Amino acid sequence: MRRIFSTMESFVVIGAGQAGGRAVEALRASGFEGRIDLIGAETHLPYERPPLSKELLADDAAPFELMHDQAWYEERNITLHLGAPATVIDRDAKRVVIGDSQTVAYDKLLLTMGGGVRRLDISGGDLAGVHYLRTVEESLAIGKMLVAGTRIVVVGGGFIGLEIAASARIRDCAVVVLEAADRLMGRALPEEIGNVFSELHRQNGVDIRLNLGIERIEGAGKVETVVAASGETIEADGVVVGVGIVPDTALASEAGLDVDNGIVVDEYCRTSDPAIYAAGDVTLHPNPFAGRHIRLESWQNAQNQAIAAAQNMNGANTPFTEVPWFWSDQFDVNLQMCGAPDEWDNVVTRGDISARDGLLFQRVGETIVGAIGLNRPRDMRFIKRLMTAGKTPTAAELADEDVGFRELLK
Repeated sequence: MRRIFSTMESFVVIGAGQAGGRAVEALRASGFEGRIDLIGAETHLPYERPPLSKELLADDAAPFELMHDQAWYEERNITLHLGAPATVIDRDAKRVVIGDSQTVAYDKLLLTMGGGVRRLDISGGDLAGVHYLRTVEESLAIGKMLVAGTRIVVVGGGFIGLEIAASARIRDCAVVVLEAADRLMGRALPEEIGNVFSELHRQNGVDIRLNLGIERIEGAGKVETVVAASGETIEADGVVVGVGIVPDTALASEAGLDVDNGIVVDEYCRTSDPAIYAAGDVTLHPNPFAGRHIRLESWQNAQNQAIAAAQNMNGANTPFTEVPWFWSDQFDVNLQMCGAPDEWDNVVTRGDISARDGLLFQRVGETIVGAIGLNRPRDMRFIKRLMTAGKTPTAAELADEDVGFRELLK
């Protein structure tokens, strides 16, 4: 039977990706019975993005899955506005303009717009065969290109670029990765880990070229050659660019909200306007474990911060304080990270990092500020709990395989 909800309050969510989808789910789960409007620029119902660079690219037959079907939203009386981007936030009137003229009133508003891909401003950047990855359509377009023998140049040696490279090699493409920095995943990982992944990709046939950016792309209507900053040329049938995202802050900025590399929120996910909240990739938020304001592009943050924001909109008033957690699957290696340190003064290792079966702890004094696991998913669950509890095991305890993390939690 279809439930009928009261309309005492109206909550609007702008952004119908993973964060927006989890937010409306959490609003109903936390007992909110008012009107909910979910506004999204994409035509799809909410879905999660991690499979776009992994399963959907590596396997032609992998299904594309939505978080919920249409009936789920109908049963919960959630009004969807898909393929219809919000264009104006009128804070004085407390309403959102959709497209040119449609308006939706709100008592509280949640911004979960995420971000858009950072694009290359180079000659040939608009040729056919140049791809970016953010949406399911873009993933499917790249997947069609990954035919055995196809020559692919991946621009960017971060998580997305390397996941794309691994998927392309699994499908027997010839892959070159161009990374302007001196190591892979250097924005997020220490040199020891970057070196492990350089070796992993090279062993699997990926041509890794560090300290090398892209100058231009050439071709008669479609990609034929990539010219690197060094002047060398690389023949290519396609180019995939993965150089990060830019937070989608335009609406917030135009509405006069505080913006600084993301929409600035407090520990309750509130913006500078107490009636407006924000969550996910688009937020710059305080994190006690990082010791600073951070913006996170991760599955965990998109989901859990959105849930926290929704609950706080509905009166929970609970701070969002989680140890940041990330993961990446590349070939046969599962990489997981806890924390987001920008500095540390010592490291401790357990197991064999070079053999892709171990842990690396980043510490300031005796405090763990970050941990990285290679093929150690069970250990990472306990390590996240250690960091949350503020435990400070000794270096000897962290390094000793015979000392269980369950014991260290006691």
